[in-house]
Formats: sequence, structure tokens, C-alpha cells
Amino acid sequence: MDYDNVSRQTIIRLPSYLNYLKNLTNDRYTNISATIIANALGLNDVQVRKDLSVVSSAGKPKVGYNREELIKDIESFLGYDTHNRAVLVGAGNLGQALLSHDGFSKYGIDIVAAFDKDADKAGMMINGREVRPIEELSSFCKRNRIRIGVLTVPEERAQEACDCMLEAGIVAILNYAQVYLVVPAEVKVETETVAYAISQLINHIR
Repeated sequence: MDYDNVSRQTIIRLPSYLNYLKNLTNDRYTNISATIIANALGLNDVQVRKDLSVVSSAGKPKVGYNREELIKDIESFLGYDTHNRAVLVGAGNLGQALLSHDGFSKYGIDIVAAFDKDADKAGMMINGREVRPIEELSSFCKRNRIRIGVLTVPEERAQEACDCMLEAGIVAILNYAQVYLVVPAEVKVETETVAYAISQLINHIR
């Protein structure tokens, strides 16, 4: 599969399909159609069918998809069926909340350690993860071959922290700081943009 040719909107919608499928009762929906999914989520059935064709070719006319197989296909496409180790940089309120929630694991991400510039936080244990000095980030990531990072520092420190992650060999960053990060072309940054989500909600109620 050439992932570069899959639209961002399709990738954004796929987790919604997955959550819906997982919450269905097994005895009622052994098979399910794109139309049923579309109606449940308020989407266009043609779009849903097109999205699902990206991850599975098992859909049959008048039968639909086997629900369990479709769940596995979506999880495999999104990488949820693998376990990727990651680090978190920025053990402030947001960072600690994310570590405590432990919501990344269901998406195939295992945050194994946190790092912070504040020396007073070194040695803290949050949900089984140790907070380490930022000076140890590079050696830790290279030793453990970690390539994914979660960035939860204040905006004014984001680029500096990002540079530390790049030095450590991180090539994929989930950025919670609402700033643009300057990175090499081979590094992927996904920014959790609250402003975008709010604009979508406001435009909807208009």
C-alpha cells in the first residue's frame, strides 16, 4: 500500500469507523455494509465505501464486510496492531495527564519514559514511567532505538525541545505545542491543533 497516496481525511475517518465497529454487539453484526456505517456516523456511503477500499478488498455486494476481519484490516493499516515505543518530552501538567491516562497504548504506542528540563522532576514516577533529565534523551533513544516522540512543552520552548528530539534520532513527532516546528524533510510532525477543532465546531453550528 502506498500510504502517501491516501488522503489525510481518509486517515482521520478510519479511527471513527474502527471505534464504531468495536462497539457493535457480535451477535447482531457478523457482517456489516458501508451503508450501515455511513448512516450511523452521518457520512456519505460512497465516501465510506471508498475509504474502506483503501484498507480492505473483502467487501461483497449485498453481504458487506465481515466485521471482525474489517476491524483487523483497519487496525493493521493504522498500525494499531503493532507496538511502537515512544518518549514524551515535557512532564508538566499536560505531559503528566497524558502519561496518567495511558490512552496511547490502544493506538500501538507505548510511552516508555518522559524527559524534562526541570531537574526537580527527575526521578518522578508517573504511571510506571520515570521522568528523566532532558540531557539523557539522546542516549536513551539511541540505546533503545526509539523513533517516536510526544512533545508537550510550552510554546516558547517547543523548538528547543524539538531540536533535542531530532538529535536523539526521533523521526515522528506528535506536537501538542501550538507552534510551527522547523524540522528536516524526512521528519514527520503532527500537531494537535485545538484551534482547528474549535473552528470546525463553530462552523457546524453556524
